[in-house]
Amino acid sequence: MQGNWPEGLKKRLEDKRDELTSRLARVTANVRRSLDSDSEERAKQLADSEVVDALGNEARIELGKISDALARMESGEYGLCKECGLQIAEKRIEAYPYADECIDCAELDEEIRARP
Repeated sequence: MQGNWPEGLKKRLEDKRDELTSRLARVTANVRRSLDSDSEERAKQLADSEVVDALGNEARIELGKISDALARMESGEYGLCKECGLQIAEKRIEAYPYADECIDCAELDEEIRARP
């Protein structure tokens, strides 16, 4: 592992960030396009815009996770659990490169959130 992350992971995250930024720009342009004056076509375009906007929101969330992971790489905190401070398993990092918690802390957080 390089630093606290597998070799090549930082580049993959940067490439994914660039891809999502480009996709988000296209989504934003699509949502902002002018609507047709025909009411039936306009309704279809509005429905399409909602789907496109939802995709944009997903891209924004993923971009945030990528930015956080890259910031942790820069600060030397990447690969360390933000809750307990222990090393996050390499297999978890490979499967979920945005992971900021070890599996035990992540499962505990899920259990807490699932409680009524």
